[in-house]
Amino acid sequence: MSGTPGSLRTRLLLRIGAALVAVCAAMALAAVLAQRALLLDHLDGRVMDAAEHGLAGASARPGDDRDLTFLDGNGHPDGLLAARLDTHGAVTAAAVTGPDSTPRPLTAGQRAALRGIAPDGTPHTRTVPGLGTYRVTGLDASGVRILAGLPMDDVRDMLNRLVVVEAVVGAAGLAVAGCVCAVVVRRQLRPLGRVAATAADLARAPLGHDPLTGLPRVAEADIDPGSEAGQVGAALNRMIDQVESDRAARRRGEERMRRFLADAGHELRTPLASIAGYAELMNRGTGPVEPMLAWRRVSAESARMTGLVEDLLLLARLDEGRPLRSAEADLVALVAEAVRKARAADPDRTWRLALRLDAPALVIGDETGLGRAVANLLANARAHTPPGTTVVAMVEATAERRVIRVRDDGPGIPPHLLASVFDRFTRADASRSRRGPGDSGSGLGLAVVEAIASAHGGRAAVRSAPGHTEFTVELPPAPEAEGEPSLPVGVSELSERC
Repeated sequence: MSGTPGSLRTRLLLRIGAALVAVCAAMALAAVLAQRALLLDHLDGRVMDAAEHGLAGASARPGDDRDLTFLDGNGHPDGLLAARLDTHGAVTAAAVTGPDSTPRPLTAGQRAALRGIAPDGTPHTRTVPGLGTYRVTGLDASGVRILAGLPMDDVRDMLNRLVVVEAVVGAAGLAVAGCVCAVVVRRQLRPLGRVAATAADLARAPLGHDPLTGLPRVAEADIDPGSEAGQVGAALNRMIDQVESDRAARRRGEERMRRFLADAGHELRTPLASIAGYAELMNRGTGPVEPMLAWRRVSAESARMTGLVEDLLLLARLDEGRPLRSAEADLVALVAEAVRKARAADPDRTWRLALRLDAPALVIGDETGLGRAVANLLANARAHTPPGTTVVAMVEATAERRVIRVRDDGPGIPPHLLASVFDRFTRADASRSRRGPGDSGSGLGLAVVEAIASAHGGRAAVRSAPGHTEFTVELPPAPEAEGEPSLPVGVSELSERC
């Protein structure tokens, strides 16, 4: 916060200085005017006393309107001006006392300055040539009219001295007040200066480059919510937090994208290499592998690669937020069909269907996508549990929600994998046994389940412990789902019906 002409501190000091000057000038002017009024009032009293004294003296000879003998003698103030008026108000005689109290007649030009003053006791200010400015009043008693006046030199001298004193005191006071204001403003704006310096450092920080270093922040002492500077500092810190959060999220997203691309490339490379190898053997026409076996392997790897690409495209569409086909779907029918297919494909495990219906199990969504999510959950159980495992697919329906549960009594998911089980290309370790290489998945099945559930406004979750692993897909109910609820049906009864 430098003192440059355009800085806030300079502008504040200039405005405060201008306000102080205006206040001091107003106070000085008010003091001068008040003092002038007081002095003039005192002078007017003296002038009135002199006029009354002169009127008393002139009344001794009322028939002579040129008589100024009342000015003779001592006791008159220096510079006393007296004049006699005729019945028309014209000055007939006028004189002024000198230093020795001897009256000196006024000239015609000086008498002309006294014209127009009525003998009514009202004070007037007149400038008499050669004598200066006078305060003059007139009185009339029984036809005797006189004027009396005293010079205003003492009043002016006192006012001039007062102005000089006020100017000196005001200048000193303004200088002291300016220094105090400069110190106070500098101290009060110091936190704002530190906030501005932090903002400048933030502007120079390499936000667009990795690695992201710690961004500068406003100190704790400069974020007091009780001051404007503290509020600005707190807002700047919140903005920095948001920038760092967004940057970290973007970095995590970029890392996930790089890992996703690397995993996708690795998954695609394996079937492509297998297809290329078997195709080369068939081109040679001789080798340890029979052509029919080679064709079967090529077909299997092609199907595997096709499924991987379809999963990637589905995830890409869901990430883009493309709208799904929307229609009423019956979860009971979807899950029952998936269980039948799982039993036909894998007789080594026990597959059961359970229903707990307090309302129709209807949802609004993409029936194909929901069926694929259920099939992926069952395929996950088949791939990661040993033969003899019991897998139960359950549909629950209440007035508030629709839930699909797939649980098994297999070895469970390792605790360190539970947090990332729905991430893409996540695979279980050896504790989730597999029957062979052909059963290994791409690590996208559960990611597809979670993406489909989110696209339908629901969520996917998992709980796992040795002997009990349960995946849950919760979906919102169809708005128009009505009807008589079905009674809960036992697992053993349904296993026979499926």
